[in-house]
Amino acid sequence: MHEPSARRWESADALTAETRRIVAATEAMMASTAHHLSEGIENLRLKEIVHELPDFLYVKDRDSRFVFANAVTASSLGLESAALITGKRDFDLFDFETALHHFDIEQQIMATGEARIDMEESYVLPGSRRPICRLTSKIPLRNDRGEIVGLIGVSRDITERKRQEDLHRGQASLLEMIARNEPLPMILEALVLMIEAQLTGIDGSVLLLDSEGTRLYHGASPNLPGGYSRLIDGVTIGPKVGSCGTAAWRGQTVIVEDVMSDPLWEDFRALIAPFGFRSCWSTPIATSQNNVLGTFALYSREVRRPTEHEMTLVALATHIAGIAIERKRVDDRIHFMAHHDDLTGLPNRAFLKERLASILDQARRNNRKVTVAYIDLDNFKDINDGRGHAAGDEVLKEIAARMANSVRASDMVVRLGGDEFLVVLVHQSSHDAGITRRLRELQKAINRPIRGADGEITVTSSIGVAAFPFDGATSEELLANADRAMYRAKELGRNTLQHHEGCSTPVGMPLGEHEELHLAIAGDQLFLEYQPQVDVATGRITGLEALVRWNHPAKGRVPPINFIPLAEETGLIVPLGLWVLNEACRQARNWQDMGLTPLTIAVNVSAKQFADPDFATHVAEALERHRLQSRWLELEVTESVVMHDAERALAMMETLRALGVRLSIDDFGSGYSSLAALKTFPFDRLKMDRSLVEALPGDKTAVAIASAVISLAQTLKLSVLAEGVETDAQMDFLRQARCEEAQGYRFSKPVSPEEIPALLRARSL
Repeated sequence: MHEPSARRWESADALTAETRRIVAATEAMMASTAHHLSEGIENLRLKEIVHELPDFLYVKDRDSRFVFANAVTASSLGLESAALITGKRDFDLFDFETALHHFDIEQQIMATGEARIDMEESYVLPGSRRPICRLTSKIPLRNDRGEIVGLIGVSRDITERKRQEDLHRGQASLLEMIARNEPLPMILEALVLMIEAQLTGIDGSVLLLDSEGTRLYHGASPNLPGGYSRLIDGVTIGPKVGSCGTAAWRGQTVIVEDVMSDPLWEDFRALIAPFGFRSCWSTPIATSQNNVLGTFALYSREVRRPTEHEMTLVALATHIAGIAIERKRVDDRIHFMAHHDDLTGLPNRAFLKERLASILDQARRNNRKVTVAYIDLDNFKDINDGRGHAAGDEVLKEIAARMANSVRASDMVVRLGGDEFLVVLVHQSSHDAGITRRLRELQKAINRPIRGADGEITVTSSIGVAAFPFDGATSEELLANADRAMYRAKELGRNTLQHHEGCSTPVGMPLGEHEELHLAIAGDQLFLEYQPQVDVATGRITGLEALVRWNHPAKGRVPPINFIPLAEETGLIVPLGLWVLNEACRQARNWQDMGLTPLTIAVNVSAKQFADPDFATHVAEALERHRLQSRWLELEVTESVVMHDAERALAMMETLRALGVRLSIDDFGSGYSSLAALKTFPFDRLKMDRSLVEALPGDKTAVAIASAVISLAQTLKLSVLAEGVETDAQMDFLRQARCEEAQGYRFSKPVSPEEIPALLRARSL
């Protein structure tokens, strides 16, 4: 059907005789047609009319060379005049694949004599980036003898029509997804993709405002770099927080033409620069009452304002997003009401039935324990009868709040009905020995007097305890045994705690390990090792991190992972941390007395230590006791420590800074939303988490995040230290990224104090 390949691709440097005949026939046809035109246009030549048409009109010969094309065809193909198109083929004008597609269709038309009507074609015109869609018809052209000598093509641009059709289909699909109650992330991602498909060179993003109205969290950003999305996830809104944070704060659209010069991005330029975005336009997603639900943003890598068309699409997107988010909130509220108690807000029996079976299944797979405590308030009927049901309701709400505040986030407090509650303690290790203590603390919280309108009310409780897997393998067995233990507690005089009889000798960690750790802190079993921190540019040691170790008299060295969690749970972390602080200061002073160059000693601070109102006093006393200047002590805290009670933490940090102590934020990049912490709290140094460093330099996302973190820290005048550096490749990347300091096995493992002088001498050579 097709001509030989050598002839197919030959250049058209001259028209064949057959081509000239087609030209003559075409002109004769035009002249004949013009002769029969009505009197009003008889002075116009048909060719001029054809050139005025908005649609493509062209004639090709048997070799698919252009014989004639009207003006719009030529200009769209990048030619200055229609005359220049004569003799050219699609291979001279389009990419090879597009040209071959056209050629094959045209050769088939001329071989079969069958026209192709209303073909939808999509391709990129010369000099353009975005594909267009055209509706094309191609008809065989015959001479007087009926022989096919070429074809006539007519083509209309339907790009905008197709775009509108796609947009309408997309809207309908999104509304169906909302009606089917599909997951909100899927709906928002489909929405962003629909808007991006309508635009060129634009990436979209949806951020959701949290229930407190203070932070924006990831909603959907299918084509934004993952590293950038992670860095802005959890950003605090405010009057000068980029485009999205400011738009959510103002409740108005924020147009930033150039993020590198706009003052709204002053604190975040280092964050966005590695990703190449130059403009960002953000619009609030709001309810009909103008309550902000989140933001919809468009990012461009060009410095410019959005077009009217783009802002029309944004308005459509925010409207649909608002419907989806509000629908999700309504569904969540309905689900919450069905699974929670109206009075206290605690989960109810229905929720317990669904959740507890899943908890036990997970515990079974992971060899974990689960403890359930059945709690009944003693003589609660007397409160209702003596003070009224309104007072009784207030007591129930207060008791519920105290219990909820007394357990961990992974635990669960359920109101079973009336004055009965259930506490589920989950995610215990197989050697967890602190359950009874925690339940005693819970009972003390319940027993604290409640101030009411008619004076104080004191409530006591009877608690029955059953543990999985010792006292039951199913939810029903556990609840029944805990209930029996609770009634036994009542029989024994109320205000007591009783374990199910089958749990008298559970398999687990000996109860004495708490006492063992206490003796270790008070005795001579703990010791410190020190891991060097080095200057990336010179390799010189600039500081040391103090790391606590336990040398058990019978078990030998106990890994920190085995005793730090126990110390946290039992409260021993406070005296343990105080011991580490004093020992680190003592050793630092000792090295200086030996004539070694003074080095900064970094000490980790736990959440419980930092919450101690006397912590700053303890630090000052340790420095004074060991004659160590405060500038040689650095305290490391994680973001979760300071964000738990930001106001109190800020006051503590300012007190410590007044002492002259350095402060660093530890584990940055491990999953927390640390941007607010960097801007709010007076840190001196940022420690980049080892989980991020270990992916360098092979992981592009890790590279982008690490580069952004380093740039952001430098903008905020913070020094940066990378943890967990183990390879030369990681070191080379950090050096190129201008990271100041590093720590890890690439330089040295943690070593004893006696080994530090030799390390310092080796590193100073």
